[in-house]
Amino acid sequence: MLTNQVVVKPDTRNHRGCFVQEANYKFMGVDRSGWALICIDDATCHYVDPDNLQELTEQINDLI
Repeated sequence: MLTNQVVVKPDTRNHRGCFVQEANYKFMGVDRSGWALICIDDATCHYVDPDNLQELTEQINDLI
């Protein structure tokens, strides 16, 4: 990923199986087990499948 600003695809679930709110997130990295860590702020983070992430600029281009 070239940017650290990402959005989650619809119906994305975190590593616990709970749905993740569709919003803009900061991509923090991928851990050794393969989960991507994304955060809205310092208190709200989720581990998700990296395949469910899309760069924010990519999403904007899809809308144009």
